[in-house]
This record gives sequence, C-alpha cells and structure tokens, in this order.
Amino acid sequence: MTNSERPALSVSAAMALAKGALEGVTVRLVGEVSELSNKPGYKAVYFTVKDKSASLPCMMWNNRYRAAGVQMRVGQLVELTGRFTLYAAKGRMNFDVFSVALAGEGNLRLQVANLARKLSAEGLMDPARKLPIPVFPLTIGLVTSPRGDAVHDVLRTLRRRFPVARVLLAGVAVEGPQAPAGIVEGMRAVVHAGAEVVLVVRGGGSYEDLMPFNDEFLARMIVKCPVPVVTGIGHEPDTSIADMVADLRASTPTAAAEKVSPARESLDALFAARAGSLSACAQRSIEHAAARLGRAAAHPVFRDPNALLAAPAMGLDVAADRLSRALPASLDKDRLQVARMQERLATALPNAVNEDAVALGHLKDRFARVLPVGVASAAQLVERDRERLVRALPTATRALSSDLAHARQRLVGVGGSLTQPYRQQFGVAAAQLDALSPLAVLGRGYAIARNEEGAVVKHVAAAPVGSRVGISVSDGVLACRVEAHATASQQIDSRKDA
Repeated sequence: MTNSERPALSVSAAMALAKGALEGVTVRLVGEVSELSNKPGYKAVYFTVKDKSASLPCMMWNNRYRAAGVQMRVGQLVELTGRFTLYAAKGRMNFDVFSVALAGEGNLRLQVANLARKLSAEGLMDPARKLPIPVFPLTIGLVTSPRGDAVHDVLRTLRRRFPVARVLLAGVAVEGPQAPAGIVEGMRAVVHAGAEVVLVVRGGGSYEDLMPFNDEFLARMIVKCPVPVVTGIGHEPDTSIADMVADLRASTPTAAAEKVSPARESLDALFAARAGSLSACAQRSIEHAAARLGRAAAHPVFRDPNALLAAPAMGLDVAADRLSRALPASLDKDRLQVARMQERLATALPNAVNEDAVALGHLKDRFARVLPVGVASAAQLVERDRERLVRALPTATRALSSDLAHARQRLVGVGGSLTQPYRQQFGVAAAQLDALSPLAVLGRGYAIARNEEGAVVKHVAAAPVGSRVGISVSDGVLACRVEAHATASQQIDSRKDA
C-alpha cells in the first residue's frame, strides 16, 4: 500500500505517533542555560539550553531538581540526561530532564564551593586562627614557578622596598595534578631553611589553571604551616581555597610582596622617630646624672674634706685631754698605796721574822732527832728501788725506745704537713705586725717625743721651754732640752727662706 492509499491521521494521532517515537530515546547533552523559570508553586523547573546554532526547551520535575543539588543560573554550562517528549496540546517539543550537573568550569566551581563550605565549617578560615605577619621579616620564603613572571615581580618588589631581606626561593610547578604536592614540599623546604614568612604566588590564568590552589591537601598544609603564609594567586577577581585559608591574601604576586615588606619611606620615618626618642632619652639621662652629680658636689663632705673627720678628731682630742689629766692622778694614787704598803711591811716584817726563827728552831730539833732513823729507812727503800730499777730499766728502755722511734718517724712525716698551713699565716701575721710596729715607723725616719713623765708629746704646749724631752729614733733615744717653740707655718716659712 502506497502512502497515498493509506488513510490520513488525525492531528492527535500524528502527535501521539511522534511522541512515542521520541520518548523511546534517552540522550545526554551539554548546553548553556539561556532562560530559567523556577517560580514558587510550579511543579517543575523550566529552562532553555542552547549552543551556537540551536536551542532546546527543557523541563525538570522539582523532586529531580532538588535531588541533583545544582542551583542553575543563566549562563551556566550544564550537562543534561533525559528524553524528548511532546506536549500535544500546544504541539511543542520539550526535553524531559532526568538529571543535571554542571559541566566544565561550572562543575569545578561547584566542587570548590563545596570544599570551601566544608573547610569553613571546620574553622580553617576563621580570622582568629590566622597568624600575624611579621613587620620586618629578614628571611622571606618564596614558593612559585621559577619560569613565570610572578617570581620576577616579587623579587623586584622586595629588592626595591626591603633590600636587606634574604629570599629563599623554592621553584615548583603551579599547574597540573602534581602541583599541590610540589607547593607543599616547597613550603616545607623554605620553612626548614629559616623563613619567617612564606609567599605562595603565581600569575593569572584560567579557572582550570588555578585549580591546584583549590586542593584540600594544600589548604590543610597552609593551615598547619608554623609561620605565616601570604598568597598572591592570579589577579584581583580570582579567589582560591588557598587564599581563603592563608594568613593573608593579596590580589597579585606584587601585592603579596608589598604585604611582607615595609616601604622605604615608612622605614625612614620609623628610624627618625626612634632616633628622636633615643636622643630624648639620652638627654634626660644626662640631665639626671648631672643633677645627681651637682647634689653630690654640694655635699659638705666634698666642699670641706675636714668635715668628714671633724667629729672623730674632736673626740680624739677630748679623750687625749682626759687621759692627760687622769694619768698623773692615777700615778699619784698608786705611789701613795705603795708607800702605805711599804710602811706596813716594815712594821710587820721584824715580828714575822722572830716568830719564824723560833718555829725554825723547834723544827731543827725535831729533825735532828728523826733524821737518822728516817735516813736509814729511806736509804733502804732507795736501795731496794734502785735494784728493781736496774733490773727493769733495760726492758722498759727498749720498749720506750721502739715507741719513741716510731712516734718520731710519724712526727717527722706529719710535722711538715701540720706546720705548712700555718707558715703562710705566720708570714702574713709577721708582715702585718712589722707594718703596725712603731719600730717600723721609726725605721722610716720618724721619731716619737716624750716629756719627763713619759707621755707622748702631741702639742708644743705639752713640752714647755726649758723642759727635757726624750726623742725615740730607730736605734735609741736622744735626750734633748726644749729651747724654743715654732708652729708648722713658721717652720715652712723658715724653710723657704733657707
């Protein structure tokens, strides 16, 4: 039967035939969302996907859309799985979507967003956790590609702003699946070498090129780094997971270098301020020292040296005056007591001698009677003891001689060590005694004058003109007579005239 012979179909039958043919085919396609309608109360989400030459209306039931976990937006690239269907009442073809997923960059962004929410929930992006950046780091670690422009930008900026800093460069790959592990190893190397802060930088690129800096392993290693980490990845709009968990995020590699290096102008201002503060402190210290010196110089002891010894000198003069008055009186009292004792002795001595003579006579008579008998008895005892002594003496002598020889050897051995510690003390004491001896003073050319009573002459008034004085020198005493008095100033004048 030819087509012309077949009966014509109704519109409904034709649409049912087409619908049955389309709904039996399930396909997977990729397109860009160009229209989106997701209004409250609708049973499905309606949107349109397109490419360069075609567009396709789509619908997805709400339960499927919620299960997919994707928030579609116009402009997103999505991957759809579903089947074609017809809406017979309007004669329109739709694509019934079973599942939807972001495609290309959109899928990557979804993964990054999910990881960011996970790390944020763990507190890794909390500002309170982040370390402060040192103000003047003298050793800076730089982790980046050695062949990109970023390394030159960072080195140029640090050389211009803070040339005293030492830069530890770890050249690593910043693209590809192995890049996160290489960046972590570079961070470990510069920290082990003594870096005070670590710069992790790279130049701009596509979203896919920056994906190594969205790696979870790298993010956790940045958090665990013992020194602050500053990131400068891509350009101003680019923000990666590494930027979020870093202690400080800069928009570009050059900005990261500026964050860790003070400007030369700020250093000049800081040094000027510190120099002014140091100068002011030094000036205050000098003024305080000058004030203390002035107060010390105004003290009476330094203005008049005699004031320090005035009180002891006066006390010494008072004691000398009292001694000079008390000594003669004491001598007179002692002479009087000696005279009285002499008189009593002269009176009592004859009577005592006579009484002793009578008693001595009686004892003589008794001794004369007893002596012969006592002598004979004592002689016998002595003879007997002598014989016993003669017999025992050799034995005792030998034992004593042996003990004596043994003791002598011990004494000779120990005697030297016993006296050794005291020899030095004896020498020091002898030297001190010699230094304090008045004879040593006399030996240096000094002399001591005593008046007729034997008192030391300290003032000219103690030796009146015409009195006799004894001058003690190193080898004797000079007997002199005072002929005239002269004060110390007069002696000095006479020496000058001579």
